[in-house]
Amino acid sequence: MPINPDVAIGAELPDRTFSWGASDVLLYHLGIGAGSRKGDNLDPKALRYTLDNDQLQVLPSFGVVVPTFHETNPPPLDLPGCDINLAQVVHGAQSVEVHGPIPTSGSAKLTTRISDIWDKGKAAVIWQEGTATDASGQPLWTVRSSIFVKGEGGWGGNRGDATAVTVPDHAPDLDTTYDVTPQQAMLYRLCGDRNPLHADPEFAKGAGFPAPILHGLCSYGIVLREVTDGLLDGSAAAVKGFTARFAGVVFPGETIRVQGWQEDGSVVVTASIKSDVEQRNGAPVLADCVVTTA
Repeated sequence: MPINPDVAIGAELPDRTFSWGASDVLLYHLGIGAGSRKGDNLDPKALRYTLDNDQLQVLPSFGVVVPTFHETNPPPLDLPGCDINLAQVVHGAQSVEVHGPIPTSGSAKLTTRISDIWDKGKAAVIWQEGTATDASGQPLWTVRSSIFVKGEGGWGGNRGDATAVTVPDHAPDLDTTYDVTPQQAMLYRLCGDRNPLHADPEFAKGAGFPAPILHGLCSYGIVLREVTDGLLDGSAAAVKGFTARFAGVVFPGETIRVQGWQEDGSVVVTASIKSDVEQRNGAPVLADCVVTTA
């Protein structure tokens, strides 16, 4: 069968060694909308994302993308025990936990394994876990992610846990929006994700979408940046971890609404598509998330 959980679960993926510099950090921040608001070019807080001086900081979500940042080919899906293709796949969930501020330049090694596979009947969810370490073997950050594979599943495996984030029943501490630019996916794909689903209209139609969609990890970074700026005084170092469950897609040109509720040691977040008429497809929630701050 296309997915063999007996082979896949627990399989180690090839280690990946990578390096990054300030230019990569700047491009990533621009790709997730940093510096796009009026006055950001003069605002010292905003310039901490976009100016390569001694105040430059790194948003923790950068750790998710930097291992493949310089890739120019579509991402491979050569996972042990998994015969799947890009047209079947969308991002399901993503988390990152940092063990200290990510430096603006450096080198690391990422060690990754397939940690679990869920059987959703007409789809499968493949989970991966990885840890990035420096040259001395000290952990820098840990990532966990899932991909949703359409057309697979049905072997009678574990269905998994789909528990959603509980949103507080009072007004949010943050309620803001970000306008996704028409070229945002084209810019963000320069951060190492050349999946044609985000650029090629014909490929997107073949995958069941009317047009190319924004990268899930681009919206992931946008939401984290908006929360960091709106509730954490723009300090990337205040973010210890960020977990998101993707529940919808974004098309370039749409507006993302971000709402956040400060809790003890965390921020509960929801992201939705804002529309002047109605929520697209009747599905207001794009993602629910938790930002860990302590």
